Amino acid sequence: MNEGSSGFLKNYASIIRLLLGITIGTFLGLFLGKKVEVIKPIGDIFLNLLFTAVIPLIFFAIASSIANIDRTKKMGKVMLVMIIVFLVTVLISAILTIFTVWIFPLPQNIDTAANVIEEVHTASFGEQATSLLTVNEFSELLSRKSMLAFIIFSLFIGFATLKSGEVADPFRKFLIAGDEVMKQFLIMIMKLAPIGLGAYFAYQVGVFGPQLFGTYGHSMAIYYGFCTFYFIVFFTLYAFIAGGIPGVKIFWKNNIVPTFTAVSTCSSVATIPANLAAARAMKIPEHIYNLVIPLGAPLHKDGSSVSSIIKIAAVFAIMGKDLMDPGTILMALGITIIVSIVEGGIPNGGYIGEILVMTVYGFPVEMLPVVMIIGTLVDPMATVLNATGDTVSAMLVTRFTEGKNWLKTAI
Repeated sequence: MNEGSSGFLKNYASIIRLLLGITIGTFLGLFLGKKVEVIKPIGDIFLNLLFTAVIPLIFFAIASSIANIDRTKKMGKVMLVMIIVFLVTVLISAILTIFTVWIFPLPQNIDTAANVIEEVHTASFGEQATSLLTVNEFSELLSRKSMLAFIIFSLFIGFATLKSGEVADPFRKFLIAGDEVMKQFLIMIMKLAPIGLGAYFAYQVGVFGPQLFGTYGHSMAIYYGFCTFYFIVFFTLYAFIAGGIPGVKIFWKNNIVPTFTAVSTCSSVATIPANLAAARAMKIPEHIYNLVIPLGAPLHKDGSSVSSIIKIAAVFAIMGKDLMDPGTILMALGITIIVSIVEGGIPNGGYIGEILVMTVYGFPVEMLPVVMIIGTLVDPMATVLNATGDTVSAMLVTRFTEGKNWLKTAI
């Protein structure tokens, strides 16, 4: 009993500390009002530290992961089908979330938006695409405002290192070392999150008013309601597509342990052993689950896909902007795919994805704590969808590579 309690506290310690900081900040904002502006610099210091870590962190994480791909592995049919399944399921969850937000729109806080000093720049789709994907000077890559262009640059550096072979081994080792150093640096910064975000939240409540709670409450209700529906209905549908009624039965029979593991650890990576055992019991071929599940942990995140859309919708509501413009929706889907990939290889990578949301849409820095807090509040449910979605994806990959009778044959 004591071991279980200590394990729970260990896994949720960072979330508990962060929620404690936010709670204290809320009370300070409510009681002190606009006088609480005096502690805003504490929040600014935390955000500035986070901003300075973003660029080198992304570079080393992406470039090192690609540079260290085993060149002896063949990209066969299983890999191709796996990528398609990952993309399709992430997009389905994102599109359904957009539809849900359209049916149950978040309240727009026009008064709050009026207090934000920065203007949101609007441009044509072509101008946005050019500015997001490219820059005309190398130095501009080092700005968080060019994050998407920098991600593309990091991808190319990784592939170039991979293509260079043995001669690039020293550079490859440098990327690996840099990746580890920056991960530890981010962990150090995030120790300050309860104080930094607590101070910023106090500022938001004191200056913008308690109307923010309406946005948070609606966001949480939509997120947990939709994710519960998606978890039960669509995972059942995916299992049915993969193996019919027997597929549904064998999936839910063996998905209990991974689900509770995801909730208790709040980590997709920590759920990998439970997922591998479950996949074995689901009769998924070993060569498939040994590939899909380890890669799915960092790359396939249905829960993060849903939270990405909810965060974007929340900021649009606070800013009094229309989310349902076709160009905005396409951009949101693109961000969701990128965030799903970027989050996986970086501890606390959700915060990096949230900065990307702010950058792409040109929203002011004051909105960053809003999406960071939403990300914290939805993390347990997001982990359940992220982690258990890998086993049902492995079933789908088996269906499309081994044929429709794979489960019957295995049983």
